[in-house]
Amino acid sequence: MGRQAAVVLYVLALVAVVVGVDILFFRHHFWERLLVNVGIVLVFAAFYLRFLKGS
Repeated sequence: MGRQAAVVLYVLALVAVVVGVDILFFRHHFWERLLVNVGIVLVFAAFYLRFLKGS
């Protein structure tokens, strides 16, 4: 149960960061927002695979 809770919190943090960046910086810039969102997801995925999945 602890592992699932950690993954849920991680996904919620990802969503919060993406939405926060969208609202604060890229509200009216579609392509820039899309590229930054993809980059954020890739960073979160790399961090997950490097530090959280192997434990």
